[in-house]
Amino acid sequence: MLEQRLHQKLLQKLSPQQIQLIKLLELPTLEFEQRIKKELEENPVLEEENENFEDYDEDNDIPAYKLKINNYSKDKKNIDIPFSDGISLHEHLLNQINLIISDKKQLVLAKYIIGSIDNSGYLRRKVESIVDDMAFSLNIITSDEAMSDILKIVQTLDPAGVGAIDLKECLLLQILRKSQKKQKNKNAKIIISDYFDEFSKKHYSKIAKKIGISEDELKKAVGTIIKLNPKPGNVFSSSLNRISQHITPDFIFEIIDDYFVLNLNSRNVPNLTVNKTYSNILRKSNKKNKRTKNDRNAVVFIKQKVDSAKWFIDAIKQRQNTLLSTMNAIISYQKDYFIEGNEMLMRPMILKDIAEITGLDISTISRVANSKYIQTHFGILPLKFFFSEGMETNKGGQVSTREIKKILMEFIDNEDKNKPYTDKKLSKILQDKGYLIARRTVAKYREQLGILVARLRKEL
Repeated sequence: MLEQRLHQKLLQKLSPQQIQLIKLLELPTLEFEQRIKKELEENPVLEEENENFEDYDEDNDIPAYKLKINNYSKDKKNIDIPFSDGISLHEHLLNQINLIISDKKQLVLAKYIIGSIDNSGYLRRKVESIVDDMAFSLNIITSDEAMSDILKIVQTLDPAGVGAIDLKECLLLQILRKSQKKQKNKNAKIIISDYFDEFSKKHYSKIAKKIGISEDELKKAVGTIIKLNPKPGNVFSSSLNRISQHITPDFIFEIIDDYFVLNLNSRNVPNLTVNKTYSNILRKSNKKNKRTKNDRNAVVFIKQKVDSAKWFIDAIKQRQNTLLSTMNAIISYQKDYFIEGNEMLMRPMILKDIAEITGLDISTISRVANSKYIQTHFGILPLKFFFSEGMETNKGGQVSTREIKKILMEFIDNEDKNKPYTDKKLSKILQDKGYLIARRTVAKYREQLGILVARLRKEL
């Protein structure tokens, strides 16, 4: 039986101006400058402002429609500081493999393997499974042997240890790149390949007896192993170890005479205006009583371009205001940190906190914080750096997780390396200091900091 029903739905539809603003908000400075250049090329009505441009149209005393950016002075000298930021692990591997393999089919296989490597650098799937996937999804037929040969090539890429199936293979790949002329490297290779279980359980005496080496030789070999990286891919996800490239900051922050001064870095952003010639054509066409079809088509075209130019200028204004409003709120919230640059002074801060201060949506704050950087007197930092969750203390206060990580690193740096702290012990120490943190949270923070578990930090 057919039945008709009425349903009421509330739909929110974004206007072209809102969509344009959202896209502009997401762009960092360099891409924003390129976007303006593109718009100038595509819209003849939009132009860079002439320095002698008059603020009023001479005929009608109508204010000229333009954008004047009064942000960071173009005359003020400022040098962009190199900041460590960079490509992902997969991009790094693809850049290398493209230079090594020339055969098209082999390159496809290699790229598929690289795509299956996780962020830690491990290939978590069996070669047989990858071969089956390629047959079903890409209709590419290959053998397990051919895929294994390609995997061996991938495992020669940088960083050492990438493409390993498990920890044992990861460490072995790394030790094999070291000079086998050194006895400590030879012993380390034997320990990893033949006595890995005993090594994992710290049965050092048993290992030394089976291999037939002295305690001093064992100590050197173990020292070599614990310096290897169990998660080679993490060097690309850690903010401390990214491939260096130049970053152009979106904001310039200074303290002048004890006053906070914040400006947008708009030295290469031109002041925009709507071309007066086209505006005059529109105005005069409106005064005409009769217009030909060609005239009407021309007027429609010009009006579309004028409207587009005005929308674009408006969107830029809103972008600049939104960026400044957001960054000012962050600086106000993290005032103590911006004075000294000491991470211990950072307050827990989430997107919602800044959204409430500015009156903007959380999604808007997220777009501003993404891919944006600020230049300060203590370096260039990504805006995402200032956001961190809070953790409660036994006194009912809140501290930043960044502060917890810093304290955690200090405890581990100063521990007895013959008897390093376990995660459980670190949790107890932090709790005694007033930080309510569970063992599993300590483990999570330790891994995020790239610190090994206690048994792998132990020294003989």
